[in-house]
Amino acid sequence: MASGLTAARRSHRNSEEGTLHTVVLQSASARSQGERAYLLIRDQIVTLRLAPGSVIEEVRLRQELGLGRTPIREALQRLAHENLVTFVPHRGTFVSDINLTDLHRLTEVRTELEGYAARLATERATARDRAQMEALMSELRTIDEADVHNFMRLDQHIHRLVYQATRNAFLQAMLEESFNLSLRIWFLGLDRGVRLKEAVEEHRQLLDAIVSRDPAKAESVMRQHVAGFEHAIRKVL
Repeated sequence: MASGLTAARRSHRNSEEGTLHTVVLQSASARSQGERAYLLIRDQIVTLRLAPGSVIEEVRLRQELGLGRTPIREALQRLAHENLVTFVPHRGTFVSDINLTDLHRLTEVRTELEGYAARLATERATARDRAQMEALMSELRTIDEADVHNFMRLDQHIHRLVYQATRNAFLQAMLEESFNLSLRIWFLGLDRGVRLKEAVEEHRQLLDAIVSRDPAKAESVMRQHVAGFEHAIRKVL
């Protein structure tokens, strides 16, 4: 009985450890301490709690996150691979800087990848995917365009649902990486009057095109949406 109770407690604790409440949404709960560290540190970087160019203090992260040295370092290695962290020999580990040159190069990549993803999603989306898209369209009809944080949550859901609907894990991984880099730039422009009205309408048209099985329109709207993001950010930065 005691061993069964201990196992139940351990299972409950592991379940709690797998549940994360982050601003940057993830597709699944953390399956390991390294994954947990990665998701939590990534959230701080993307939301600018860890500012661009700032030094990353491993000791502080270990204390704050309640995690050991190994998962923290595994997470930082992964974040460096995703261009969110930079290792400088003999100096330390830093949050990668943000500049407009990076924004343009990122847009070049995202325009192609996201456009292709929208086309694939139109062709491969399941009935469940389309039902979720219709639900998101309903949310878009009632969203307060002044509620930037709620819109960002909805934006993440929309993009990640499109990625999921491609049924291509390799493409999805590349899309996730570039999307998170863009999301960090968006946080930089949050308090500087970024207009959301156009983005809301683009999302509506995108989802409608996928649900209606119109791949050419879905690709066109997505490409316009990504290019429009760069234009909007450049106006405020």
